[in-house]
Amino acid sequence: MNTTSKQYDTAINLCKELFLKKMKDYGTAWRNLRPMSLTDQIFIKAQRIKSIEEKGTQKVVDDITGEYIGIINYCVISLIQLELVNDTRMELPYDEVASLYTKYVGITKKLMEDKNHDYGEAWRDMRMSSLTDLILMKIFRVKQIEDNKGQTTVSEGVDANYMDMLNYSVFALIKIKG
Repeated sequence: MNTTSKQYDTAINLCKELFLKKMKDYGTAWRNLRPMSLTDQIFIKAQRIKSIEEKGTQKVVDDITGEYIGIINYCVISLIQLELVNDTRMELPYDEVASLYTKYVGITKKLMEDKNHDYGEAWRDMRMSSLTDLILMKIFRVKQIEDNKGQTTVSEGVDANYMDMLNYSVFALIKIKG
């Protein structure tokens, strides 16, 4: 488990570093994105990964590592947006966003550790295509919850689905990096 924790932190540090650099370039322009738009951004990235996996080739040279990083960062943005739903500020201070990023990654990592304990690191034996399919399934669940105006009967909310997508993407990065 210690190895997984270290690998998780390494993957997240890569994502957070890129996220914060982009924030310096663009500010918090993502504050304009509605929940459905964020879900669609995650969908686009996951769909590209699936398409490349199925075709075995790609025409745009961008590595799929960048797509997983994008999924992770959009999931964090989504979690932040859920917290700040009634906050009308478009620009957020760098330190506040960095703190929120750390907060949600910490909550999500704890979830991973708890599930990893119960499942015995089963993700290590999964195929990359299964991780992609699970991410897409979670996206479709979020879309359905959004279409239902956030109402669920017995299911977990969108936040839990974003956390699962984030964790599956971290697992994919770990597997890619070997």
